Amino acid sequence: MELVFPKDLRFLDSHEYVRLDEKSAIIGISAYAIEQLGDIVFLELPNIGDIIRTGESFGSIESVKAAEDLYPPISGIIIDRNERIIENPDEIIDDPYGDGWLLKVQIEDFNNELKNTLSEQEYRHMLNEHT
Repeated sequence: MELVFPKDLRFLDSHEYVRLDEKSAIIGISAYAIEQLGDIVFLELPNIGDIIRTGESFGSIESVKAAEDLYPPISGIIIDRNERIIENPDEIIDDPYGDGWLLKVQIEDFNNELKNTLSEQEYRHMLNEHT
């Protein structure tokens, strides 16, 4: 199956993504990560109002195959979290870039946040080198 990576997203090499708008961002995990994890059984996310920082784990995702820490592509304050997928984490599989989002974040420093992220093309190239 051909994996989809929308061109408007930025990715981390740990497979989280970010979609930016003017003052906030949506964070999720890539279709590649979901394919590698398989059936997702548990998801731990921070609370609204919590601060997340790049390079620091903000939660975890567990499947029948593995448990992985989640890392934010950007720093900021959590302004929303996807309660539906916390209750039913396997729903991430159906639409990772739409209804399967994890967090909405108010960005602290918009201009410097993307320096450690990969474009869709760079992310796809990284995956091809590792598979």
